[in-house]
Amino acid sequence: MSRAFRNRIPFLLVGIAISALFFHTFPIVADSSEPSATLPTRRVLLEDSSYATKATSKPDVVRVPGGVKGRRKRIVVTGGAGFVGSHLVDRLIERGDSVIVIDNMFTGRKENVLHHLRNPNFELIRHDVVEPILLEVDQIYHLACPASPVHYKYNPVKTIKTNVMGTLNMLGLAKRINARFLLTSTSEVYGDPLQHPQVETYWGNVNPIGVRSCYDEGKRVAETLSMDYHRGAGIEVRIARIFNTYGPRMSIDDGRVVSNFVAQALRKEPMTVYGDGKQTRSFQFVSDLVEGLMRLMEGDHVGPFNLGNPGEFTMLELAQVYVYTNLNYLASSSSYGEVSCVVVFI
Repeated sequence: MSRAFRNRIPFLLVGIAISALFFHTFPIVADSSEPSATLPTRRVLLEDSSYATKATSKPDVVRVPGGVKGRRKRIVVTGGAGFVGSHLVDRLIERGDSVIVIDNMFTGRKENVLHHLRNPNFELIRHDVVEPILLEVDQIYHLACPASPVHYKYNPVKTIKTNVMGTLNMLGLAKRINARFLLTSTSEVYGDPLQHPQVETYWGNVNPIGVRSCYDEGKRVAETLSMDYHRGAGIEVRIARIFNTYGPRMSIDDGRVVSNFVAQALRKEPMTVYGDGKQTRSFQFVSDLVEGLMRLMEGDHVGPFNLGNPGEFTMLELAQVYVYTNLNYLASSSSYGEVSCVVVFI
């Protein structure tokens, strides 16, 4: 075979030479009616007549897709079925935002948000913030936590887990989706204060092993976590320290002084004032608190900020003012008929 291949090499070379001579003598001329394949695609498009007409005319107005410009915010409210949370949800829905409520119903009630269930901008998720959750939102209002002594003393371990693990999960969500985060802390971070009134720079006087520590120290840790995420991860956080608040949807058995007075008056029981009644508290209506929370969220300052009423009442003054100015209202709005009241000191 090798001998046969060697014999055919001269014929192969002669064939190649003849072919080269032929194509050199008679070159192939391209058809001028066909566009050149070497022209760039951009040039072919620019030579299109319809494109040239558009280029010389007035350019079309660029339309912003619906929902991009001025779109409503998607907001999650943890503890949104509770006393303060439900009023906050009302205001956000009224403003036109899309609201997702997360609540495990430990102290919250579905009745507080029942009037929103048919609203397409409202969603209720029964979930415990101690467990992670994935959502896509613009802002996070973190209110989830039992706030009255009766409730957080009932399960102190659950309370501190909600404050620590719940806040950690919500901050992790804020970091993941780049959402602004607002923590509702409490005036209880000041403990048994030695300074009156308390300013935000006061560090407080807290008992770390008392029966209220699950709430007091839990909120202090929540503030620490928020600031660490703010400094370390660049998360936009806001911290509000809430003072005594009252208004509709308060739990009648939460153990706070206002609800205690109301419950005792409605049950025709003597109103109880502990000690000499000279201890002072400040009280704000829930709508004022919600206004403060929304302004804090939309503002540029991190906090912490005290949200409360600068005016203080003694417990005796509260009993006198509250009962005698609201006696007729309580009687007319209840099924107990005439309401009478006696103040008892303990």
